[in-house]
Amino acid sequence: MSKPVPITVAHGDGIGPEIMAATLHILKEAGANLEIETIDIGEKVYLAGNSSGIEPSAWESLRRTKVFLKAPITTPQGGGYKSLNVTIRKTLGLYANVRPCVSYHPFVETKHPVMNVVIVRENEEDLYAGIEHRQTEQVMQCLKLISRPGSEKIVRYAFEYARRNNRKQVTCFTKDNIMKLTDGLFHKVFDEIAAEYSDIQNEHWIVDIGAAKLADTPEAFDVIVMPNLYGDVLSDVAAQIAGSVGLAGSANIGENMAMFEAIHGSAPRRARQNLANPSGLLLGTVMMLVHIGETDVAERVHNAWLRTIEDGIHTYDIYEEGKSKQKVGTKEFAEAVVQRLGQMPQTLKTVKYKSTAETAPVAQAARPPQARAKKELVGVDVFLDWTRGTANDLGGSISQLSGDGTKLTMMSNRGVKVWPGGHAETFCSDHWRCRFLSDTDGNGVSHPQIISLLKRFADAGFDFIKTENLYNFDGERGYSLDQGE
Repeated sequence: MSKPVPITVAHGDGIGPEIMAATLHILKEAGANLEIETIDIGEKVYLAGNSSGIEPSAWESLRRTKVFLKAPITTPQGGGYKSLNVTIRKTLGLYANVRPCVSYHPFVETKHPVMNVVIVRENEEDLYAGIEHRQTEQVMQCLKLISRPGSEKIVRYAFEYARRNNRKQVTCFTKDNIMKLTDGLFHKVFDEIAAEYSDIQNEHWIVDIGAAKLADTPEAFDVIVMPNLYGDVLSDVAAQIAGSVGLAGSANIGENMAMFEAIHGSAPRRARQNLANPSGLLLGTVMMLVHIGETDVAERVHNAWLRTIEDGIHTYDIYEEGKSKQKVGTKEFAEAVVQRLGQMPQTLKTVKYKSTAETAPVAQAARPPQARAKKELVGVDVFLDWTRGTANDLGGSISQLSGDGTKLTMMSNRGVKVWPGGHAETFCSDHWRCRFLSDTDGNGVSHPQIISLLKRFADAGFDFIKTENLYNFDGERGYSLDQGE
C-alpha cells in the first residue's frame, strides 16, 4: 500500500463538525489513504483573543501538508474580526477558486435541468483586499485593487482548466464600462490570453447582463472567469439555481497549496440537530481526492453520492414531497452514501476522472521581461472633510491655494464633478476631491510641489484626509475622470 497522503482538517463551527464527521466517515469507508492532522480555527480561536481566527501552529500544519480540508467557520460580528477564509486564501497564495455548479434533474428541483457551469473566481485581489478606511463622518472607503499578474494567473488558469476538462468556452464577466482602469485591465488581460487558446471559444459580458443571462439561461455558459467579488456572488447564485447552495463544493488552488470546502456558511441555526446536508463539503472533498491523485476513491465516492441522490435519499434542504423517497439527517445521509459505494448512478451521468489532477495548479507561463512604462507625475487629488457651505463656496476658497506650479482644475463629490460648473441638484456629502494639475501644459509636477500645496491647505485650516498622486504612463492617463468632467 502506498504511503498515506497527509492533509490538514478543520472541523469548523456551526454545522461544520457534523458535516465533517459525515464526510470523513465516507472517506474512510471508501478507502481513502489519508494521514489527517487536525487544527482548530474559527469562532473559538477568535473569541480566545486571536483576531485572525487561526493559531500560528495551524499555519505550520498547512505548510507541512499543503492540502487543507476545511468545514465552514463562523466569523464573529463586529469587533474588527477579519474573514479567515480570505486570510487563508491570500496568505497561502490560493489564487484560483473553482466552483462547479451542476444540476441533478430530475432528482433535485431546478429550472435548469442541463446546467453544468464552472465558475473560476480570482481569489486574492479586488475589493477583497479588505483595505477600508473611515475618512469622514459620512463616508467610508474600500479600495479595489486589480493587478496585471493577478489577472494573468487567474485567466490562464481558467483556459487551462477548460482545456484539461474538455470544456469548449471561457467567458469573462467584468464591469469595465464603469471601472475602466481596474475591470478594464482584467478584460484586457482576458483578451490577450484568450488569443493563445485558439481551440477554446471566448467571450466577454458586462457583469450585470451576464448575471441576468446566467440566472435565466445558464446552459449558455461553460467556464466563467471573474474578479473576486463578482465570482463570490455569482457562484452562490449559480449553485442555488442549479438546485441548492448546499450541494456545491469548491477548490482553492495555489502554486504549492490547496484548500477544499463547501461554498455555504456555518449555518449556526441548524447546528447540532442532525439536519445539515454534507454534500457540499463531500463534493469539495471529491475535488481534493482528484487533486492528490486518489482518483479511484474520488470516483467511488462521487458515483455513490449520485446514486444516493437518484434513490431519493435526501436531507431536508432538497427534500420534495412526491419526488424524494426518504428524508434523512446528516448521519443517515452519510450512511446511505457508504451503502452505495461501488454502485453507479442509473440516470445521472457516471463520473470518470482523469489520472491527471482536475484542479492541479497550472504552471504559469513566464511573462517575457517588459520594459517599464515611463511614469510621469502630473498632479494630485487632495481629499477634504468639509461641511461649511456649498461646492461653489469651497471651490472659491480652494482655488486660492493654486500656485507654485499647480492649479485647481476640478472638484468632485462622490465621483461627480461639482466645481466649476456643477449643478445645484447634485447631492454632496462631507467628502470632497480637489484635483490639482500642472499650471503649465506639458509639464509634470514634483513631490516638493505637492508638499508645498499640502502646507498651503494646512495653513488655510483645511482638513485634508487623503491624497492620490496622478500619473501618466507612456503618455496615457493613469487616473479616471469624474462624471461630468
